[in-house]
Order: sequence, then structure tokens, then C-alpha cells
Amino acid sequence: MAEAWANALYPLSLKAQSAGLEPGTINPYVIRAMAEVNIDISKSSPTPLVNVIMTKSIFNYVITVCDESSSGKCPVFPSSSTKLHWNFPDPSKFIGNEEQVMKDVRKIRDSIKDKVSEFGKKIMYKK
Repeated sequence: MAEAWANALYPLSLKAQSAGLEPGTINPYVIRAMAEVNIDISKSSPTPLVNVIMTKSIFNYVITVCDESSSGKCPVFPSSSTKLHWNFPDPSKFIGNEEQVMKDVRKIRDSIKDKVSEFGKKIMYKK
């Protein structure tokens, strides 16, 4: 969601890329929640972190997004990039009926949007 928000909110100034230790398919609730705000991530997929490292891409910022209970498993990116960590719950761990899960995913979606927006404004004003 953070990648999608960054690329949607700041298409001319940010280029975000998702990567993961064990990237899989995107949670269908997340796809639906993002579609509700007209962002289609249905064809997106995170890149395996090892592939990103092997390309020797240069990033100004590396932001890990993990929930507190998984922070020890959050990937480490070996670079001189500025590193930030954003603590958000993992939508795949939400329980309840469909309505409750969607409510929780929407809350995270909106919180991530706020965080990305705040981040984008900070780095834009740094320039």
C-alpha cells in the first residue's frame, strides 16, 4: 500500500518500489481497499529483496513496513540509504468477518496514506 500511495500521491517526485523477503500475492482485502480509492494494485507484486540487492539499485530512502510483532523479521537493506521503519499491522493477520476485516484494512490504508503524505511533504521541503 505504501508503494501505491507514494506513486499515486507524488508521481513526479517519488518512485517507490516494494520488496520483501518472501514476497507473495497481495492480500485480496488490500486490493479491494485500494480499489475503493481508485488505485489498482491487482497486477502488482513485490519484488524479492534479493533481486533488488543484486541490481545494486540506489535508493535515497529505504522504508520498512512491518508490524511490531514481526519487526525482528523486517528485511535489512545493505546500503547507505536513509532507513526508516513504519510500524503498521499486517492485514493478513486481521480476523473477523469480511466486514470487520475490510474495516480494519481501510483504517490501515488511510493511516499509510497519511504517513506517505507526511513523508513526501518532508522530503519535498528538504530540496
